[in-house]
Amino acid sequence: MFLPRKALSRRTVLRGISSAIALPLLDAMLPAQTRVSAPTRLVCIEMVHGSAGSTPEGRTKHYWSPSQAGRDFDFSYSLKPLEPLRDFITIISNTDARTAEAQNFTEGGADHFRSSAVFFTAAHAKQTQGAGISNGISIDQVYAQAQRGTRIPSLRLSIENIGLSGSCGFNYDCAYMDTISWSSATQPLPMAVNPRVVFEQLLGSGLRGSALDGVETSLLGLGADDTRRLDRFFESVRTIEREIETIERHNATAITRERGEAPLGVPDSWEQHVRLMFELQALALEADITRVSAFKMSRDVNNRVFKESGVLHPFHTLSHHVETPSLIEEFARLNRYHVSLVARFLERLRATPDGDGNLLDHALVMYGSPMGDSNTHDHRHLPIFLAGHASGALQGNLHHVCDPGTPHGNTLLTILRQLGVDQNQFGDSSGTHSL
Repeated sequence: MFLPRKALSRRTVLRGISSAIALPLLDAMLPAQTRVSAPTRLVCIEMVHGSAGSTPEGRTKHYWSPSQAGRDFDFSYSLKPLEPLRDFITIISNTDARTAEAQNFTEGGADHFRSSAVFFTAAHAKQTQGAGISNGISIDQVYAQAQRGTRIPSLRLSIENIGLSGSCGFNYDCAYMDTISWSSATQPLPMAVNPRVVFEQLLGSGLRGSALDGVETSLLGLGADDTRRLDRFFESVRTIEREIETIERHNATAITRERGEAPLGVPDSWEQHVRLMFELQALALEADITRVSAFKMSRDVNNRVFKESGVLHPFHTLSHHVETPSLIEEFARLNRYHVSLVARFLERLRATPDGDGNLLDHALVMYGSPMGDSNTHDHRHLPIFLAGHASGALQGNLHHVCDPGTPHGNTLLTILRQLGVDQNQFGDSSGTHSL
């Protein structure tokens, strides 16, 4: 499609009384006779504690990986929420994160304390703390370093952390557990846990009143489609802003809180917290504030009860199910609940116009865990799926089954290659997937 219009700069902002709001891609931003285009975004999402489908029992019952390879597969129990998005989904089965395993006697039993460091680096985290930490660069930062023109190189979000210093166990620095984003082997990057902090990072700090105070869309002279798109974008901003304010008012007056140590902007509800963080990522990607985000949805050995899931067993306890079929089934139910929130985010991206398609057309989203069977601290048969078309690099509707023992690094290298990054090796990779 060609659009014969004069072009506004993508970096054009609406300037109000005290705000500067970056815009989503509008038709009016495209030069005359220019084909609609949009940048490719990368979203990296980690959930800890593996999956029921990675256990011997779960693999037999196909709780995670579908029973058929190739296209037009039947969605498994835990991945069922993704079925309406079939054409955007690529499931990768049978990869192993061997770099997460112990390499000597002193590292034995410490899998929870280094797993997250491995998931997007495919490197082995050095058993140390403080100035001696060493891991590897993560794929989100490789891609972020290749991007130009965005105000924020990458967005890094988490649901809970305790900081980036000190030992968290087995002489492993807390950085290995608290972040999934590394700009180099020795530089872990902090992750924001407070939605208020993220909102102000995206839309400006020190705001008085609403972030949209003083914005006048009627002065832009935009067409009907662009006006509707802006109205929807601004309503998303207002909705997020109101929700954060409601959370802050509630937390400020609550006699007791489930998460008493959390900042005012952090809701006690895990689900509400996750939904807010996904909305903030969608807003940032739509407005091209950033093209890269990394989201850590939980922390290893977390024993939270996810009330909205209907599963009453604490998370870490349930992941150590001692191979009991009924508990593995409950764990599969919890995995499905976690996936359902990712599916909701993916639906949000698909519903957002972007260039000649939608945000999910122009995104590559990776979700999964560096654990397989958490009951045995096993890092084989990782539960992983990709979503999005990556601007045509991925077709979707595919279950790709790897040969036994395929390194997890192959998945990360494949993602970088699909994003156009000219790289022949990443972490422990031995090749790429044919997707």
